[in-house]
Amino acid sequence: MPKLTHYKKGGAVAMVDVTAKSVTERRAVARGFVRVSRAALRAIRRMETPKGDPLEVARIAGIAAAKRTAEWIPLCHPLPLTHIDVTARLCQNGVEITSRVTASARTGVEMEALTAVGAAALTVYDMLKALDKSMTITDIELLEKRGGVHGDYARPGKRGGRGR
Repeated sequence: MPKLTHYKKGGAVAMVDVTAKSVTERRAVARGFVRVSRAALRAIRRMETPKGDPLEVARIAGIAAAKRTAEWIPLCHPLPLTHIDVTARLCQNGVEITSRVTASARTGVEMEALTAVGAAALTVYDMLKALDKSMTITDIELLEKRGGVHGDYARPGKRGGRGR
């Protein structure tokens, strides 16, 4: 079993020292879902939401959040991100959010991809809460990562959209 890298001997928490690691291309894809009522989905489709287009605002919020991940997550390294793409699409029962993040760095961009999805999902909630207070943010997960000493990862059975 791999050991946890954010602990020193004796249990003290520490930021991982990545000084000796090589700079390589790192990529990560994450996804999440916001379950939304039919009435709120109808309002999105008709562009009749109180605060404007929730999908576009969520997309921009996700991009902005990915760039600030090291400020949100205490032991994350600040990374020179070279690409961030966040999409928010309507599905049958809500909004599916996907992020793709790339960097040339000494450590991976999984947290940046997950942070982008989380912030975008919270933004959808904020934009629609006047129409639906019962929304649920769910299934925030890493779908894949590329690069790094631990190799590539792809979540089994998680390709494509959910179509909820």
